This record gives sequence, structure tokens and C-alpha cells, in this order.
Amino acid sequence: MNSEPQLQIQALAHKDYKSAYKPVWCAGCGDFGVLNALTKALAAMELPPEQVALIAGIGCSSRLPAYTRAYGFHGVHGRALPVATGLAVSRPELAVIATGGDGDGFSIGGNHFLHACRRNVNLTYLVMDNAVYGMTKGQASPTTEADWTGSKLAPQGTHQQPFQPLEMALAAGAPFIARAFSNAPNELAHIITEAIQFPGFAFVQVLSPCITFRPEQMHWKKRVHEGFVPTADRREAFMALMDDDGFSTGIVYRAPRECYRPDTAKAVTLAEIAAGFEVVS
Repeated sequence: MNSEPQLQIQALAHKDYKSAYKPVWCAGCGDFGVLNALTKALAAMELPPEQVALIAGIGCSSRLPAYTRAYGFHGVHGRALPVATGLAVSRPELAVIATGGDGDGFSIGGNHFLHACRRNVNLTYLVMDNAVYGMTKGQASPTTEADWTGSKLAPQGTHQQPFQPLEMALAAGAPFIARAFSNAPNELAHIITEAIQFPGFAFVQVLSPCITFRPEQMHWKKRVHEGFVPTADRREAFMALMDDDGFSTGIVYRAPRECYRPDTAKAVTLAEIAAGFEVVS
């Protein structure tokens, strides 16, 4: 009879995924809810922190990796997705999650967003959308309403139609598209879990209020409602988005297709690559 004590493995709680660093977000920022929902999702999936990599660009929401115990990396402004793509391709055993805001993701990073959708590498992209540049003191962002007059740089409004992230993702070929609300952490945690487990590029737009520069967004909680029903039919998904008021939540589109994986059958050394660039006189 084996009398040796048995090792008891304790399941991690969501607080165990948080680092010792305290968030510096403004009081009431929706990004607190995203951090809580993400750690709840990781705990529910029982993913060890060392098997998770969080990649961010620049902005308030891009601070999120530092507040977790997972691996984290800050790229430059708008470049989270290229870094996350390279990591996901080279280390497919990791759960790779890119995080950022509407400015970082849809303005300077807009081109990367479109190609990440069509490339379909296995990673998750969480965009905390508050329709404002919060870190640089309240300028209009790509998703800001055309008639918003709260910016000192555009006191008469931008007169530009806001970028539609879900429609653009669907048009560009993303196979998993969803929207959630930061003040509904349980629903958000469920959607994040679905996104991480999805075999391909999963995009989640998170409505995350910035009540410092857009205090009117406190009323979002009265406007947000469940509305999307997951479909694998692109036409149905487009029609749902055409009828959307911008505050429907849930998974819009879920249609798995083959992920992009590079051909690694023939390994190439750096010396061989360098030789290809040699100038022969």
C-alpha cells in the first residue's frame, strides 16, 4: 500500500491570473470589467498562466497585459496583430490574445486588422471600444459618432461616418465575430472563452465606456441588449449587422475554416537566407 502523501493540485481562481501591479485606469473605466472577465475565462478554461500570451499595442486598454501573470508583450502603436500573428504561428501551443483599443486597432492598426481577419491565424483579438482616444485626452477615434462635439479638436463634430468593426471583420473574412459589454462580465467571460477555444482568428469588440472623456457612455448599460444569434451564414450575419443599433451583444458569426499555417517541411537557416541576398559581382 502506498503511504506517500498525494499531491493535491489546486485549481486557479480568476484572481490568481492577476499580477501585483494595480491598474492605473480611471475610476469607472470599462477596462476593469474586461480584465475581470478575461481572468474569469482563463480560470474557467484552467489555462496555466505560462500557456497564455497577451500582446498589446499602445493606449489605455493596451496596458492590460501588465495586470496579468501571463506572458505579455507591448508592441508599438497599432502593431499588436503582426506580433501576435508571428507568435501564434511559431508557438501554436500557446493561447495568444491580442488586446487594444479602437484607435490602436482601427486607425493606425486598421490595415493589420483587415489582413488578420482574412489570414485566419489561430489567435483572439479583444478590442476595448470606447469611441475616443482616452490616453491622449479625448480626441475623436475611428468609431466616434460623426456629430460628437466633446472633442476640443473637433468641437463641431468630425462629420465622418464611424468605422463599423463587425461589418469590416465580416467583409474581410474573419470566421468568428462577436460583441460584448464590459459591464456584463459573465457574458463577456463566456464570449472570451468561446473566442479562445475557436480554431482560428476570433474578433471580439467590447463596448468599454470611458466615463472620463465621454461621461454620457454611463447610459450604455441601459442601451446594451442581447440580440445576436450565432450563424455560419455570411448573408445572415450581414443582415443582422444591417439591422443592428450598435448595442446588440453576442456572437454574430461563427464559421470555422482552415487556419493559416506556414509550410515548415523544409527548415531554412539564417545563413541560407543571408546567402540569398548576397550581391555577386
